[in-house]
Amino acid sequence: MVKKTNNNDLKADQPAIPSRRNLLKSAGLVGAAAVGTVATSNVIAADSDSNIAHVASTAALEALEVLTAEEAETLEAICDCLIPADEHGPGAKEARAVHYIDRSLASHNNGSRHNYMVGLNAVNDFARKTRGKPFYQLIRDHQDSILLAVQTNKVSGFSPSGSGFFNMVRSHTIDGTFCDPYYGGNQNFVGWDMLRYPGIRLGASEADVAAGANLEPNHQSAYDHSTYTKLANNSVPTPGSAGTGHSGGSDHA
Repeated sequence: MVKKTNNNDLKADQPAIPSRRNLLKSAGLVGAAAVGTVATSNVIAADSDSNIAHVASTAALEALEVLTAEEAETLEAICDCLIPADEHGPGAKEARAVHYIDRSLASHNNGSRHNYMVGLNAVNDFARKTRGKPFYQLIRDHQDSILLAVQTNKVSGFSPSGSGFFNMVRSHTIDGTFCDPYYGGNQNFVGWDMLRYPGIRLGASEADVAAGANLEPNHQSAYDHSTYTKLANNSVPTPGSAGTGHSGGSDHA
């Protein structure tokens, strides 16, 4: 049973949920690797609100591979709290980090499936008991206060713990926002644009090096290059497999 926490206790402290800017700085990420490793700079691109609307409008409905509909709704709301869209541009929701996580739970990250099922159910149980609605239907302030309670182990019902669940989801949200789009996240390269990462290049000219951070993004996945594409089969390479250079975060449980 989920331990009931006093609502006033949750309101007393400012949520420790990091803003997108602080989250990226604290992550210590230093530039995206050639095939979409979750490594970033702390420079945020200034994208327009119209870009956010465009990304949201082009997202297509797709069948889930592992998550249930309510789990996906809940997880998307959590991802949106962790890396929200703001005046600087789109966030994890627009990057479709949940789509990346869902696909990863069906493949290289399947060991985390049980912890997601238990944790997302615990988040919704707690939300219903303390706020009268599932987590994804709450206003942002209430969502942040609940995530703070989860992060600080004030909510029971998680496997192995609330803080463990929070850190797992946070890590996978970063993966899904900034990975190579081939893995299902970073839709329309919004994650790379957020970081001003110019994209995959098999070589760099003197002019490219001189341009530095001002290099024009090419919006290409590593798998747009035949060098990194296996034509012998139709299997989707998983983060962490040989030749991808992507850490994948599969050891977060």
